[in-house]
Amino acid sequence: MLGRPEWFTRRKYGGWGIRPTTWQGYLYIAFLILPFVFFQAVPSVNQDLRVQVTIVWLTILVTDVGRIMMNLPLSSKERQIEAFSERNALWAVIAVLIFGVLFQLLTSVLNQSMKVDWFIVGALGVGALVKSISNFILERK
Repeated sequence: MLGRPEWFTRRKYGGWGIRPTTWQGYLYIAFLILPFVFFQAVPSVNQDLRVQVTIVWLTILVTDVGRIMMNLPLSSKERQIEAFSERNALWAVIAVLIFGVLFQLLTSVLNQSMKVDWFIVGALGVGALVKSISNFILERK
């Protein structure tokens, strides 16, 4: 669409995403961020229009950055490092989510009311389902 993978590298430290490595990458980031910030700062813009523009902008941003991330040129060692890093991050997230659900269950039992964030429970269930499907498909390749 707009950006090119050659302008970026994977973000190794401090989260997920891409990091610009060329002036074109920095220009790309500015081109996507600055007009949006200025648009959001205009006080006379109708709230409905602001929401619609935000949805369109986020769709473009997420689609293009996702495409760039999927097409980043990585060596086999970089791919292996990325895979191990993602696995370790996922295990940490799963541990925190499970602890959070258990905490919610414990406090709700003590308060004699069943209150659990089912969105978190659903996320854990979907994650387990995706892992199972992935294992099933990859074992047959």
